[in-house]
Amino acid sequence: MRPFTYTRAADAADAVRLAGDAGAIYLGGGTNLVDLMRETVERPTALVDVTGLSGSIEETGGGLLIGAATRNVTVAEHRLVRTRYPALSRAIVAGASAQIRNMATVGGNILQRTRCAYFYDEDGSRCNKREPGQGCDAIEGFNRMHAILGASSVCAAVHPSDMCVALAAFDATVHLRGTDGERTVPITELHRLPGDRPDVETVLRPGELITAVELPDLPVATSSTYRKVRDRASYAFALFSVAAALTVEDGIVNEVRLALGGVAPKPWRARTAEAALRGGPATPERFRRAAEEELADAMPLSDNAFKIELAKRTITAVLTDLAGDQPS
Repeated sequence: MRPFTYTRAADAADAVRLAGDAGAIYLGGGTNLVDLMRETVERPTALVDVTGLSGSIEETGGGLLIGAATRNVTVAEHRLVRTRYPALSRAIVAGASAQIRNMATVGGNILQRTRCAYFYDEDGSRCNKREPGQGCDAIEGFNRMHAILGASSVCAAVHPSDMCVALAAFDATVHLRGTDGERTVPITELHRLPGDRPDVETVLRPGELITAVELPDLPVATSSTYRKVRDRASYAFALFSVAAALTVEDGIVNEVRLALGGVAPKPWRARTAEAALRGGPATPERFRRAAEEELADAMPLSDNAFKIELAKRTITAVLTDLAGDQPS
């Protein structure tokens, strides 16, 4: 591990000022960053500790404003999150061990980096995300966990967050602060697809800090869930996951929200499937067809074609369950 300085920010403005060094990185719970530093994938010259910033959860006109320093466990257990956005609570609980949930912050969860084994293998593998132009050993290597949607010829790594999948389904907005002031970005636009620059993972500007995440007033979210398919029952990253919300009236889909995880370099909002479902019958057959439309452009690699059928079946099962839970 290389030498670095450590400073604890007093507030958001102080954090942005302290991060003026080009080699500075914001430190939240450190559950991902410290691992990356140990592996020398991340080599900051300065760490700016932002864990002392806002960790509150406040109501905002029917929605919620969640401070970026809020611990994941606090979000998952909050009464308003569990009642208004149950899929978010379930996604966080599915995402990691209790120890990590107690440490990890909302802002850090959003910015965590891929768990692709080739990305972590600094000495033995080529990775365009780690060093642009180097090549990608995953494309022709062991790629069972990798992307089938949104990938490019130079990178097929998936985004690892469960929480972000639920945030994408609910049209969450990320609040940012930088040297140019404050702005907001929809969570669905925060992460970039790899294209030919997989090392540029978000639309954040240099030194920009996530200060909060805002969930809108979204009635359909009260009828939502999150399902994660993985190799073992706990503490494993998703082969496929889905955050889904559904309301049905007289057997017809009134509103639906779908976001997918484990299949793309960013949380994947399934807008094609949503459009196919609205106004149609709430039946397993219709759910299956909508899933097929969403996955029509999937481009699997040598080891992960199974994800296509896995996704179709899981989406169908989750929506069928939600439809069955609707009041008569």
